[in-house]
Amino acid sequence: MTVVSPKWMYIKALLFLVIGGMCFALVVMESPTLTTIVCSVLMVWAFCRAYYFAFYVITHYIDDDFRFAGLSAFVLYVVRKYVARANSGQSH
Repeated sequence: MTVVSPKWMYIKALLFLVIGGMCFALVVMESPTLTTIVCSVLMVWAFCRAYYFAFYVITHYIDDDFRFAGLSAFVLYVVRKYVARANSGQSH
């Protein structure tokens, strides 16, 4: 069993925020327009919602038996579901 230190998890989260904030600042400095700011904010929001969907919505509302280990596991899950659905519609 792995022991996770809450302190290090908070530090990791803080570092993610620092990286994201620095990248946002660099992009806005490169192109300081309202369009750049709005598109950057919407892009981050949309990717966060997609991540939430991939890990929370699928596991809690669609398929509570499946646990995802990462985005690649989510892609494999979607592909397998698609293939299974396509194969179930074929007659032999």
